[in-house]
Amino acid sequence: MYQLWTKINIWPSKDLVQYYMPEHFKNYNINIRASWSSYKHANTLKVLVGATPGGLISYCSPAYAGSVSDRQTIERSDLTSKCESGDCILADRGFNIQDMFADKNIAVNIPTFMKGKTQLPGLTVLKDRDLASKRVHIERLIGLTKTYKILKSDMDHSYIPIAGKIFYICTMCCNFRESIMK
Repeated sequence: MYQLWTKINIWPSKDLVQYYMPEHFKNYNINIRASWSSYKHANTLKVLVGATPGGLISYCSPAYAGSVSDRQTIERSDLTSKCESGDCILADRGFNIQDMFADKNIAVNIPTFMKGKTQLPGLTVLKDRDLASKRVHIERLIGLTKTYKILKSDMDHSYIPIAGKIFYICTMCCNFRESIMK
């Protein structure tokens, strides 16, 4: 399954993403192309997972050791070559990688850091709350992958060499389930 499914281009066109984009995303930013989050399993694997606003998993990087930084994961992936000028990506707070996409005119929106502040301005809190309400969908999709029995518990040591392939298959199977979006 892995060998066949990796031949399928799951990265949808911008027009297709916008056609299936839920209204609350359109009201936020019509140029949202992907949302992502990292996933660590017992500090052994890190995978970059991306999804469209409509709830389709559209990107799954190779698996890396849990010690690899988020920045290194993105540098080693082909995500920057898939995004187009004008795209907007929603990401976790830890993904402070705007500079990697800036020269391609791709916005990376992450929640605001407190940076030693005891309180954020009201507009910033509202903006971050709106961003979080959109990003929660990627967390729900990643949560779906954890429902597969093979990913529910610590992986047998003998599976480690193919763990990335196992995760990829489970991730792609999520696209065949009922959508998390209406």
